[in-house]
Amino acid sequence: MAKGTIGVTTENIFPVIKKFLYSDHEIFLRELVSNAVDATQKLKTLSSFGEFKGELGDLDVRVSVDKEKGTLTVSDKGIGMTAEDVEKYITQIAFSGAEEFLAKYKDKANSIIGHFGLGFFSAFMVAKKVEIRTLSYKEGAEAVRWECDGSPEYDMEPCDKSTRGTDVILYIDDDNKEFLEQARIDTLLKKYCRFLPVPVISGKEQEWKDGKYVDTDKDKVVNSLEPLWMKKPADLTDENYLTFYREMFPGQDDPLFWIHLNVDYPFTLTGILYFPKIKSNFEVMKNRIQLYCNQVYVTDSVEGVVPEFLMLLQGVIDSPDIPLNVSRSYLQADTAVKKISSYITKKVASRLEDLFKQDRKEYELKWDDIKIFIEYGMLTDEKFCDAAMKFTLLKDTEGHYYTLDEYKTLVEANQTNKDGQIIYLYANDPVAQYNYIKDATDHGYSVLLMDGQLDNHFIGLLENKLEKVHFARVDADVIDNLIVKEEKKQADLTPLQRNIMTTLFRSQVPHVDKASFLVVFEAMKPTAMPIVITQSEYMRRMKEMAAMQPGMNFYGDLPDSYNLTVNTEQPLVIKLRDEACAALDATVAPIEKDIEAKNAEITTLRGKGKDMTDDDRKQSTVLEAEVNELRQKEEKAVADYAATKPLIKQLIDLALLSNGLLRGQDLSAFIRRSVELL
Repeated sequence: MAKGTIGVTTENIFPVIKKFLYSDHEIFLRELVSNAVDATQKLKTLSSFGEFKGELGDLDVRVSVDKEKGTLTVSDKGIGMTAEDVEKYITQIAFSGAEEFLAKYKDKANSIIGHFGLGFFSAFMVAKKVEIRTLSYKEGAEAVRWECDGSPEYDMEPCDKSTRGTDVILYIDDDNKEFLEQARIDTLLKKYCRFLPVPVISGKEQEWKDGKYVDTDKDKVVNSLEPLWMKKPADLTDENYLTFYREMFPGQDDPLFWIHLNVDYPFTLTGILYFPKIKSNFEVMKNRIQLYCNQVYVTDSVEGVVPEFLMLLQGVIDSPDIPLNVSRSYLQADTAVKKISSYITKKVASRLEDLFKQDRKEYELKWDDIKIFIEYGMLTDEKFCDAAMKFTLLKDTEGHYYTLDEYKTLVEANQTNKDGQIIYLYANDPVAQYNYIKDATDHGYSVLLMDGQLDNHFIGLLENKLEKVHFARVDADVIDNLIVKEEKKQADLTPLQRNIMTTLFRSQVPHVDKASFLVVFEAMKPTAMPIVITQSEYMRRMKEMAAMQPGMNFYGDLPDSYNLTVNTEQPLVIKLRDEACAALDATVAPIEKDIEAKNAEITTLRGKGKDMTDDDRKQSTVLEAEVNELRQKEEKAVADYAATKPLIKQLIDLALLSNGLLRGQDLSAFIRRSVELL
């Protein structure tokens, strides 16, 4: 019996492996099966070069559980090892047999998985003892048994193994008995090894018999030897892609379409990315793309390799050129990753452009579902944004789709204001904003439907990208103010009329939670609505962005600001104005005259500037208090009068109702008043 000491730089290497090298103990199975596959692939390579002339036989990897003995065994029929090989590749940590083999057979050994020479020692994360029984493919080789209990010391001696290959036997420790359950092992093999290029056998196929599942004589192969992404796109049908998607992501709606990645220069990358249907609630769902390295599952955390906006996709990517940490558990950043990420972005953009060009109608049918992918990409990736300008669509409220260039051509002549800006009108709720949309279309204008979850941000992007284009929501102002083509007619009101009318309407606006109203006057068409409620475009955008972005709570906490726009040309408004002024003139005119006189005195006193005396300041303060008192008296007189005119309240409530702002008790009162007025 030979004895020796494992060549490590520190006697504490095993605790380091157990605690820090691998992110999850379950990865040990991936590492051991990958090593077994490597050994098998090496034998195939040697056979193809004529360096192994024996019979290959049935090459497979077997994973066996023996619950009674407390062992888990991974067996292969690969190249096996001699005692010298064991000394070299097992007892010298980080001396990778795969690296040496790749260097020698680099042109023919692309499917070799291992790189670091550490995978085998992951076994000690779950085992109190590990035994290797191995026989090399070389003629005259002697079988070897190697054993180690997780200390730097090991035992090695000849054994009676008669078949080529290696058995790695793990004696599972008490803390990891879960790995002696066949179901647990099968789950891990499906996760990590389902696409390995060598058959992986775990237990037997089962059948239902006498009221229970029983083993049959047929071996259970857990992997698919040639995954779909390794095949040529020309050899695949749509049904092939859909079947693969359903197997990978069961229980989900079929994808909208997919992109097959296949590049061999300047790096090797294959894979399939699917565009799933996004549910109504937008969320960047990570861990939906699986990364493989030579068909070995590595991780589903692919940040860096896949651009952030494509985290919405599902699928697989496989590349031996993506740098991994020594445990193959996560990615290491380098220029190769950036190149791969750029390639994926470019490939996705190219695929979308092809879909648009090849079948415009089919692309339009998919647009509402893929819109969120494209907008998110344009907002977060400058290169994708530039490419996507060609195939981004805008949809109007009538359901027609336009490219950015097409829409500009459509509206440029009719929707350019007096300052040379093209105004893109839009709505985000065609039902609630129906009256505003109709008013715009009655003017011959087009209205876009921008009801997506990212449209508020996307609008800002387009305003930066498109020259002389400004977006305005149809309810942001009266239509003549949204697209001002010439100097507009001013509301024809005297100062006294303006004061009376302002208080007349303001006093009858009901309380609306988290909302404030400013009464303004516009000379609109006589046939237009008597009162229109609009919302400031700037403040509304700020509040909507605040709802989606942290750190903008200031805007989110502000009340919604609305303009209550009174149409001074509307017959009902003219009637209310004339009646109010006639009824209130005798009361309000003297008050206004008194206010004007006192304001004139205040102006004179303040006009003295530095020459103001203390008496002047006291007098000014007294006059200001008197003006406030007079103003309150005036407003009370107008408000008392307005309260006797249900038509005023009715017109205001109609405007509130059309904006969904009339609720509860105020809505009930409106209904009763409507019946009474009828």
